[in-house]
Amino acid sequence: MVKTSRSGKSGKPQRPRSAGSPPVRPEAASKAVVLLSGGLDSTTVLAMAREQGFIPYALSFRYGQRHHIELAAAEAVAQQLGAAGHIVIDIDLRILGGSALTADLPVPKDRDPAAMNKTDAIPITYVPARNTIFLSYALAYAEVLGAADIFLGINALDYSGYPDCRPEYLRAFQRLADLATRAGVQGQTRMRVHAPLLHLTKAQIIARGVALGVDYGLTRSCYDPGSDGAACGRCDSCQLRLLGFAQNGRPDPAPYAAAVPR
Repeated sequence: MVKTSRSGKSGKPQRPRSAGSPPVRPEAASKAVVLLSGGLDSTTVLAMAREQGFIPYALSFRYGQRHHIELAAAEAVAQQLGAAGHIVIDIDLRILGGSALTADLPVPKDRDPAAMNKTDAIPITYVPARNTIFLSYALAYAEVLGAADIFLGINALDYSGYPDCRPEYLRAFQRLADLATRAGVQGQTRMRVHAPLLHLTKAQIIARGVALGVDYGLTRSCYDPGSDGAACGRCDSCQLRLLGFAQNGRPDPAPYAAAVPR
């Protein structure tokens, strides 16, 4: 099941300014698919794609995650940042389980930040093959749109050790995209997979988003929010996010449980 909403206008975006990494300068009015979870990283990437001159089409998933707060956030973000379109695709990864985000398993809390980036201890919040699944849908959507560019918010620094957030993973999927599309095989165009946050810290990502006018109060990143939508402040995602805002000398504008210092 796919739900479609119109977000923003399809007119020309602003021309690119400087970016944290060398920006891609597309031909006028080039379309791009942006994977949008409603979290901090993907929201920043949407803003960056727009700033670089692309007409972004946001793609989100209702995949059986513990909560749907992030999807409401994704819709608000797509509207605020002027996405030309926003679709939500339903897939049910609860059938497979294997993650605290898709099964009845406890979300780790209060972990030592130093332990979050250890690649030999992948946390239970890792959803098996999630980025590969999402990118496959993005690749199909890009072909249908006639787009040659896909953006996603993976990060190799503040990433909790997830295997599908590494540079080698990105290179491997780029190779797959070259081989798996009609446009690529026929030599019409080469799909380009962009991960502009790959080598940025959370603090650098937030600084970049603030410079682009991102309203981070609309975003939601918590793995285990309360029934009122307030972030727990204790899961890996919350801790990394709060640290990033602290390093920027800013309070996090998203709602948190009352006891969480910001």
